[in-house]
Amino acid sequence: MLEPAYQVDVVVVGAGVAGLSAAHRLTSAGVTTAVLEAAPYVGGRMSTEKVDGFRLDRIGQLLFTSYPQLGRGPGLDALVLRSFAPGVLLHSDGRHHRAGAPAGGGSVRSARGALHAVRALASAPRSSAPPGGVRTGRALRPVPPDTGFRPDTPPHTGAAPAARLDAPFPGTAPLVRTGRPRPGLGERAQPFGIGAPLRLRTALARIAATPVERLLARPELPADQALAARGLPARTVDGFLRPLLSALLCDPDLTTSSRCADLALHAFASGRLCLPEGGAEVLPELLAGALPPGTVHTGVRVTSVATNSVTTAEHGEIRCRAVLVATDARTAAELLPGLRVPDFHPVTVVHHTTDEPPATGGHLLLDSDRGGPVAHTAVISHVDPSRAPAGRALVSSTVLGEPPADVDAAVRRHLSRLYGTSTARWETLAVHHTREAVPAMRPPHDLRRPVRLLAGLYVCGDHRDTSTLQGALHSAHRACAALLADLGTGRSLHRADPEPTSPRAAAA
Repeated sequence: MLEPAYQVDVVVVGAGVAGLSAAHRLTSAGVTTAVLEAAPYVGGRMSTEKVDGFRLDRIGQLLFTSYPQLGRGPGLDALVLRSFAPGVLLHSDGRHHRAGAPAGGGSVRSARGALHAVRALASAPRSSAPPGGVRTGRALRPVPPDTGFRPDTPPHTGAAPAARLDAPFPGTAPLVRTGRPRPGLGERAQPFGIGAPLRLRTALARIAATPVERLLARPELPADQALAARGLPARTVDGFLRPLLSALLCDPDLTTSSRCADLALHAFASGRLCLPEGGAEVLPELLAGALPPGTVHTGVRVTSVATNSVTTAEHGEIRCRAVLVATDARTAAELLPGLRVPDFHPVTVVHHTTDEPPATGGHLLLDSDRGGPVAHTAVISHVDPSRAPAGRALVSSTVLGEPPADVDAAVRRHLSRLYGTSTARWETLAVHHTREAVPAMRPPHDLRRPVRLLAGLYVCGDHRDTSTLQGALHSAHRACAALLADLGTGRSLHRADPEPTSPRAAAA
């Protein structure tokens, strides 16, 4: 028998979320597709270790319910997202300042909840909490929403007296009412600076109301410089925005592009922090399970690619009409010589279990004081009970950057201060260190890096967009659009040049 001209329309190299999402779009368009994955499992960095009934994410990157690709992505109809409690907990001077839900138990946007916490910090005296206790700031009560929302109205710039901190601003609803600072406390009563809550609320409200296109058109700086240039006091940046953005971007020094930071704040203001029910691996497993049988092949290592073939260590050459490289950045550069390899942010996740969990109510806890290695922590089993067996709690804590030598001991000491309880009886389940966890997005950062290298050769992944799940999924969408356009217009190409074409000249 004569060998066919090609064995499959498209070969996708890599079975992470980008590659699997791309395979869905291609098969839905009637394009025969094979996904080749070197590892024995799908998911790439979105993997989950199972230990004694616990489900432990290796990276634990935070997601948002506002990610549009999670809501409309093919193959994700069965995905269940477990939301954190609205807002965050801020740990400052031995106290927790909680972002509370409005009266009546309704949900609020995460940005509003976070602002509640900042305003509580600004109006409450700074005294130490009782041992093991959680002290909140001054009581907060919601204000009816502003019905005169007009996104294009310029923001109010005049100074407002302390009694008018609830005055409405165009582009956002009023948030809370707070009283004046207690007499005689002065700056000590406002750890983020006098007037900071008002300026911070204005800044975040404007980001929440600004279309993404306008955010991307802003001048680009490192995020920490951009925050300082926008008139926010250093104490506000260091005490609230820095720990928040560090958690969202996995970047403790805020060297990330200000445009990417604005996108993170926009997502934070528009939705809720969340996790996939059952662990991070559930998302790629759902994508893989919804593909036609025989589409995904694990344990197949691709050694080279061309515009019309791939070569594997196990099965030799596989001929095709197009190749989509959907691996991590370093592997993609090995297959596509000349492709730029970005820097990375290391991430270490430490998982503990206890039968006496701290009472944080499913919030994400951030350390405003930065008094230890933990950037953020949460009782994950309060958010997603399926991640721990009955009667046990799962506490997952994230260390950004290079971890200390004895990371578990350092994390335990820090968690004892953050939660206000002894961690001596906590059991360590796992310590996962990923050196190349998140591609760095330092300025200048191209949020739409090319996905079409040559007609017949494409690349996607979080290193081509933003270093988030949303970025990986969106880059797959862009790559598939370019690939399908080439196939549909007949520019796929290989009849005139039947021999494999090297990608070296096309590397970007």
